[in-house]
Amino acid sequence: MNQQNLSSFIWSVADLLRGDYKQSEYGKVILPFTILRRLDCVLEPTKAAVLKEKEKREKAKLNPEPFLLKKSGQFFYNTSPLDVKKLMGDQDHISENLFSYVQAFSPAVRDIFECFEFHTQIERLAKANLLYLVTEKFANIDLHPEFVTNAQMGSVFEELIRKFAELSNETAGEHFTPREVIRLMVNLLFIEDDDALTKPGIVRSLYDPTAGTGGMLSVAEEHLSGQNPDARLVMYGQELNGESYAICKADMLIKGQDISQIIHGNTLSDDGLPDKHFDYMLSNPPFGVEWKKIKKEIKKEHEQDGFNGRFGPGLPRVSDGSLLFLMHLISKMRPAKDGGSRFGIVLNGSPLFTGNAGSGESEIRRYVLENDLLEAIIGLPTDMFYNTGISTYIWIVTNRKPKHRKGKVQLVDASDMWQKMRKSLGSKRKELSSEHIEEITKLFGNAKKVTKAGTPLSRIFKNSEFGYQTITVERPEYDEDGNIVVETKGKRKGQPKPDSKLRDTEDVPLSEDIKAYFQREVIPHVADAWIDHDKTKIGYEIPFNRHFYVFKPPRELDDIDAELKGVTDKIVTMIGELSQ
Repeated sequence: MNQQNLSSFIWSVADLLRGDYKQSEYGKVILPFTILRRLDCVLEPTKAAVLKEKEKREKAKLNPEPFLLKKSGQFFYNTSPLDVKKLMGDQDHISENLFSYVQAFSPAVRDIFECFEFHTQIERLAKANLLYLVTEKFANIDLHPEFVTNAQMGSVFEELIRKFAELSNETAGEHFTPREVIRLMVNLLFIEDDDALTKPGIVRSLYDPTAGTGGMLSVAEEHLSGQNPDARLVMYGQELNGESYAICKADMLIKGQDISQIIHGNTLSDDGLPDKHFDYMLSNPPFGVEWKKIKKEIKKEHEQDGFNGRFGPGLPRVSDGSLLFLMHLISKMRPAKDGGSRFGIVLNGSPLFTGNAGSGESEIRRYVLENDLLEAIIGLPTDMFYNTGISTYIWIVTNRKPKHRKGKVQLVDASDMWQKMRKSLGSKRKELSSEHIEEITKLFGNAKKVTKAGTPLSRIFKNSEFGYQTITVERPEYDEDGNIVVETKGKRKGQPKPDSKLRDTEDVPLSEDIKAYFQREVIPHVADAWIDHDKTKIGYEIPFNRHFYVFKPPRELDDIDAELKGVTDKIVTMIGELSQ
């Protein structure tokens, strides 16, 4: 059975569910049953040997698990005498038997079914008199590896995930990143290491702290094995949403990969992979999501651990946790002396500029730029994601910049590179074509200033160009007679007393001398002003859109007048026709 027929056949189960289940709920049944049948078929050849080994080791009062894994030849096993075909032989007890069969899987697999809340679906299907019919459908699909390879099975499963994400597109964007965006990110991640990645037997680690359904891990693995079939990508991830976590683990399991390093839980408040560092990382954290629920844990780590923890530079406002994920990834970078790391993260616009000098957001940007970690930011088109139409940006961060990039940041404006989708999915109306991905990858790879038809596409800046100093400009307080009031005590005794109502601030570029700026920009307007140097703060922001703004002069007045006259004449004519 070819891949297309197989996915169509599995999809036909939806016909049985129609009426008892909403469309958006089909995945809750079809995905775990597909996994169950695949694992059932994979384990069949070693099933008898595993059961025999279990009996032998239990008699010897030994923990059977390591022996059972070895006998099964997989990363998992099942100790039930039942299988999906045998379940068909006892229609009256199928519910209890199916439940006990699932419970007999090794813990890592059992965890998948628990996160799918599969027991709930078993009960629901049984009540609707559908359980036997659905199980029978899957019992008749041959998913043995000799007929359906891991790669084919992975493709089928991903197609099903995509279909269900589309059907429930109101929430798909939270756990599902568009494939073409992932392909672009993977290209950007690996482009500078192409030579190293083609060496035989190369092993690299990849981590996604917001793994969702595992799309980023899958596409990265496909990319690397396409470049070098001998290369091995060891994958790590963590995911908060139970069902997405289950899908991610199942997808990897179906492709024959180790799932022991995929963790369930909140990455920010409970890092499931502490002290681990990685070669590559990818992430699409939720946009603009508040972190109020985990504020206590985050604040504690920031205050107690400082730069020895993950959040040393500062904390963003509670309404948007995006920059917490950025700092988390930075903490996971392999030290530069050990080969370093590179990661890509998708963020919305606010992390670029939100927060004044001295704020948590500004201090985080300052840390990233002053440590020369930011390699590039790519601005994507709007309407690219399923649950939002906002502008999004890919940040490429590394602690092993090539020589020609050191001390610099590249900004790429890809906001006009898109094609319209044939059918919108939620807020997603646009997509990147293969040509767009290739062009953006090339712009990034060349790391040069590029202008096309008078419009800048790629610009290179020094890190310091994003920095500024906020100075506090004070002016004296005057008494009723117009005399300057002076301080009577403290270190400013005898000097003019500042009037808080006249206090102002100015942002001075880091590259400029504060004194020269003050003499040029402030003193000519307020001759009695001075700077309170104790209040000077350094800030960083990345005004992305400003750097790509192209001024378009207004049309000539004569042209506008002529157009207005034409419209007015047309209206007058229409009114005249109505009155006839």
